[in-house]
Amino acid sequence: MIAASRMMTTAFMIHQSNPSPPLGQAPQQAPASAARRHAPTIAAIAAIALFLSAAGWQRARMHDKEALRAQLDAAAAAPAIALPQALPDWSALRFRPVALSGHYDAPHQVLIDNRIDAGRVGFHVVTPLVLDDGRAVLVDRGFVAAGATRTDLPVVPVPAGEVAVRGRIDLPGRYFEFARAGPAGNVWQNLDPARFAAATGIAVLPVVVLQDARDAPRDGLARNWPAPDVGVDMHRSYMLQWLAFAALTLGLWIWHGIHRR
Repeated sequence: MIAASRMMTTAFMIHQSNPSPPLGQAPQQAPASAARRHAPTIAAIAAIALFLSAAGWQRARMHDKEALRAQLDAAAAAPAIALPQALPDWSALRFRPVALSGHYDAPHQVLIDNRIDAGRVGFHVVTPLVLDDGRAVLVDRGFVAAGATRTDLPVVPVPAGEVAVRGRIDLPGRYFEFARAGPAGNVWQNLDPARFAAATGIAVLPVVVLQDARDAPRDGLARNWPAPDVGVDMHRSYMLQWLAFAALTLGLWIWHGIHRR
């Protein structure tokens, strides 16, 4: 984008810095003058083609994300199911409501650091749930505010015995770490089921269940799960931006042609 704009500006400046010879004086180096005369048009065509191509790509991505959003909305509106067995691709069930039963593995509960809820900084409380069929899945039970200091960690009791959990399936997002450091006790920087399984020896499923606030116990945890942002608005704004650049380039070319005469 910047390179194309600079190309247009340079072409216009070259033409303006090389005016036509006075009347009665024969032009010199006609081929070079002709090339300079057509340089703005060539640059405009190249820039407009580039901008329209970028706008078309963003439009295609916007439609892909709209389809994904419709798929997620349909999954969230579907009736609750039990976690299926041996599913190769869990992405098809993202945000699908689930109804589970089992017991929590309290000793392996972890706190996911640097989470925010309604302007408060704190942790997400994640506890492995051992299902009735013997499998285990991580349940994000909600948000708890941090203490006054970093060493003042919140104490979140774990329900004992058989529990019923309703929630929705989520896939842990990607994250970046400068160094692959291990967790500090039960405080983790990011939630990764594969890393959790390697650290604890519990073969958890590769998904996380976000516990539903409606059927959750009154334990003081906040369960304000935001709607997924798949980036539809971002791609729409980029598409309009590229179209605006194409229109601007066309306007500059027309303005240049009028003033050249």
